[in-house]
Amino acid sequence: MSEPEAPDGGVAGLAARAAQGARLLAEASRDPGRGVTSDLALVRMAADLHAAASGTLRAAVDRARSAGRTWQEIGDVLGVTRQAAFQRFGHPIDPRTGKPMSAAIRPGAAEHATQLVIDWIGDDYPAMSRDFNDEVREKASAQTMAAAWAQVTGMVGAYEGMDEAIVRQWGDYTVVDIPLRFEAGEMNARVSYDTSGKVAGVFILNPGAAAAGPGA
Repeated sequence: MSEPEAPDGGVAGLAARAAQGARLLAEASRDPGRGVTSDLALVRMAADLHAAASGTLRAAVDRARSAGRTWQEIGDVLGVTRQAAFQRFGHPIDPRTGKPMSAAIRPGAAEHATQLVIDWIGDDYPAMSRDFNDEVREKASAQTMAAAWAQVTGMVGAYEGMDEAIVRQWGDYTVVDIPLRFEAGEMNARVSYDTSGKVAGVFILNPGAAAAGPGA
């Protein structure tokens, strides 16, 4: 799929790409045979649109902050708390180094954490524990993790699906939160990584606990 070049690298450029992707996807959905060779092409187009929309949202939040808008105002627009908005879109500086904490985020954290949770759901302990650090490996045995998942499903029913992972740096930890949907409620899977990139914690939390620290 070819797209026109964005008019600039800021919000306008990202918005233009998102709008173009939305138009092409809508046309393809109405007429799959028009310029689209397979259903997989639709998936690719939707993924491109999602990436452009995510970039537009982040750039828009940065612009709002530059204009003096508070995290409370931004959180109100997004339907989240000001702390949740800051954790997702803020650029905190590490007081020890003077550098943005985001620079320490583990590469591929969202993908790794998502696969880990999929392995947990599938009761594949060898796969999910492959990158546990020594402390987690000692505490989180196969039996412990299976029992934890059984406890969750006992509270909220059968697992139904997951939503997009959210990644942020929390002090020395990279933290990934993945919203999970069950038949009788929602929970939040959290995977945290230490400075070596190893898994330092795996939890299932109530959505309201998402603002707590990486070891909540």
